[in-house]
Amino acid sequence: MPCEGCMERDNVSSGATMEFILLGFSELLHLRVLLFFTFLIVHLVTLAGNMMIFIAVVMEPSRPPMLFFLGQLSAVELCYTLVIVPKALLSLAVGGSPISMPGCAAQMHFFVALGGAECFLLAAMAYDRYVAVCQPLRYAALMGEGLCLRLALACALGAFPVALGLTVAVFRLPFCQPRCIDHFFCDVPAVLRLACAQGYAAELALLAACVLLLLLPFLLILASYLCIAVALLGVTSPVGRGKAFSTCISHLAITLLHYGCATFIYIRPKSSYSPARDKVVSLVYTNVTPLMYPLIYSLRNKEIRGILRKMLRRKKIGELGYYQSCDVCVW
Repeated sequence: MPCEGCMERDNVSSGATMEFILLGFSELLHLRVLLFFTFLIVHLVTLAGNMMIFIAVVMEPSRPPMLFFLGQLSAVELCYTLVIVPKALLSLAVGGSPISMPGCAAQMHFFVALGGAECFLLAAMAYDRYVAVCQPLRYAALMGEGLCLRLALACALGAFPVALGLTVAVFRLPFCQPRCIDHFFCDVPAVLRLACAQGYAAELALLAACVLLLLLPFLLILASYLCIAVALLGVTSPVGRGKAFSTCISHLAITLLHYGCATFIYIRPKSSYSPARDKVVSLVYTNVTPLMYPLIYSLRNKEIRGILRKMLRRKKIGELGYYQSCDVCVW
């Protein structure tokens, strides 16, 4: 369907010279400074928290599968926020930030791929909880190091082909001028709004991505927790039920946070699209949710708390040794 100002796609006009404008929060210019420093602080705390958990897991020589997956989840969150937040901060700082077509496509690709990797990781963690609760005597045999490595590799790489197909389908469309994206990053629905033509291929690719990256892992998570619920019905001891539930509560909280936002943005009628509302929800899953992950796991997971305490003890011992050596040098 042609529109006024529609740009014909050719190799000259649609190459690296083509630019989009990320409007960000241009309607809130009077709050720009406050928003910038708020997002910057949240971003730095998020990076510090996820980096701390990742380092803690890497430094632990004998880590159980759940810690292994948690370390990978922290690494995904680090990359996820670094793909989105720096450009959003730049948009806030200058009041609208240009981004090239290849840059926009790369940002969309990595955003979708990392989001899909997170969904697959949550499914792998749900399976780990299922084995721990339903088959505790076979846990060590079933969740061996080889299986964990294969699951981690599949989670990390499985979403990239789907994300690539979706990104190619979106950027094959002709875009109308002015090419202003009413968002703070190149999200799929916001970019599709600029298309001059009816993008059935892009919409089908988005539907396929939602099925493969959102619905399929969700069904696996749901199946795992249904099995856990059935197993808990056979546990008569309140202490046993409470212990089993406590092993799952952190993962459940993170799954609800992640899927609540993703469902609102991507699994809904096209007619209900609202740029302002989408930006608010996107703020939650690109800033608040990654910030909550380290807090949830550091507060609820005894193993993480133990590793962090060991790290602090080592730091204190190292500082004490440093000061003692300084005293010897002085004397």
